[in-house]
Amino acid sequence: MTAVEVGQDTFDSLNPATDEVVGTYPVHTAEQVHETVELARVAAGWWASLGFDGRRARLLRWAAHVTRHLDELCAVVQAENGKPHGDAQLEAILAIEHIAWAARHAPKILGRRRRSPGLLLGNHTASVEYQPLGVIGVIGPWNYPVYTPMGSITYALAAGNAVVFKPSEFTPGVGKWLVDSFAEVVGEQPVFQLVTGFGATGAALVSAGVDKIAFTGSTATGKKIMAAAAETLTPVVIEAGGKDALIVDSDADLTAAAEAAVWGAFSNSGQTCVGVERVYVHENVYDSFVDKVVELTGKVRPGTEYGPITMPAQLEVIRRHIADALAHGGRALTGGKVGERYVEPTVLVDVPEDSEAILEETFGPTMTVAKVRDMDEAVEKANATRYGLGSTVFSKRRGAAIAARLKAGMTSVNAPFSFTGIGSLPFGGVGDSGFGRIHGPEGLREFARPKAVARQRFAVPLKLTTFSRTEKTDKLVARLVTLRYGRHKNG
Repeated sequence: MTAVEVGQDTFDSLNPATDEVVGTYPVHTAEQVHETVELARVAAGWWASLGFDGRRARLLRWAAHVTRHLDELCAVVQAENGKPHGDAQLEAILAIEHIAWAARHAPKILGRRRRSPGLLLGNHTASVEYQPLGVIGVIGPWNYPVYTPMGSITYALAAGNAVVFKPSEFTPGVGKWLVDSFAEVVGEQPVFQLVTGFGATGAALVSAGVDKIAFTGSTATGKKIMAAAAETLTPVVIEAGGKDALIVDSDADLTAAAEAAVWGAFSNSGQTCVGVERVYVHENVYDSFVDKVVELTGKVRPGTEYGPITMPAQLEVIRRHIADALAHGGRALTGGKVGERYVEPTVLVDVPEDSEAILEETFGPTMTVAKVRDMDEAVEKANATRYGLGSTVFSKRRGAAIAARLKAGMTSVNAPFSFTGIGSLPFGGVGDSGFGRIHGPEGLREFARPKAVARQRFAVPLKLTTFSRTEKTDKLVARLVTLRYGRHKNG
């Protein structure tokens, strides 16, 4: 449902760099959203009936179609989000990787598997398979308008569900492109549909009878969605904000760590949920690391290496965080200026740990860098946040050990964000960063329900589930259980 009907309220999608209107889209009403979900309900039955092989073939054709039209998709992302072509291409390519991974691995992960029936029911076979939920509502963000929602859309489709997608009001054209491209490959039924609008449209999707909601956005909005979904016991998967840390040990490759910090903090104008916002560096290498970061930051130009701030209201948040850091003794080694569209790449040091720039998600091209005496202090400070999404560690000898101690859903060691491009790894957070997972086996199972089946192969004299069970049977069962489990004296 993407066409503008007579009398339909509409809104414009603007290029954040120029305010040029790049598209006009309908504000879908609650009634229209409900109608879309009902169409999806019918389509879901057809899509599920194709089985894993039928869906895999179609999803792989979709991946090929997106790949052949990559420049076209990147142009839409550039127009609505403002990021450079190379960055738009990177997120699109990662999304293509996930389409292929989910399509190829769904049969093995979700298909029927035998389980052990155990001692007492050895005359049975036991199996588990994962069945589609039905219709999935996906509410996507504007910062990575292809990669992020596709982490839910792709895995939901591979699991056999239909999808109704409500993209951000800042990037509706990207959502329309994705839905239209899928229809080019799967035109028989409206398996993947679009609704557009503002918060009310998203709220309507939550209450329209979908079988699960996958949301990416702010923690505050995620809480509202959970509250609304609770009214109908609709399950949700929430990917919310982050305040991700990068830790640099004394034996780290400082050049690589500095490059990762600069990319992680400033790419996509810092509008990255798993972006680097805080850096904790061992005191033995702190000065050298900071020098390298400042040197690299000097080569990063707003408008070239990264685009404008997509959502105008975020400019005030960035401005406030920088001002608060400076007011409490912090120093800006680079940048610090917030313009009407662009923010200079800003490196802040000597920022107190109780300042807004440390505690709250900035979502702009800034980073704080702090000196720590050892990795124990680094881990303690990295974990001192209500968020827990991504994290990064640079250490030649202790990277894995440090990573294991971080309160985060994902950690990259000696490279930035590498977990985002590995299809087999789950993506999601803890705390105020949300819960549930997309990507990987966990992401496929997120959009399916386990179905357990126990089948009796032959009858046995030892019948337990009957009113004709005798005292002799009870004693025999007790003896068998004692022989099997009662010999372990120390637990």
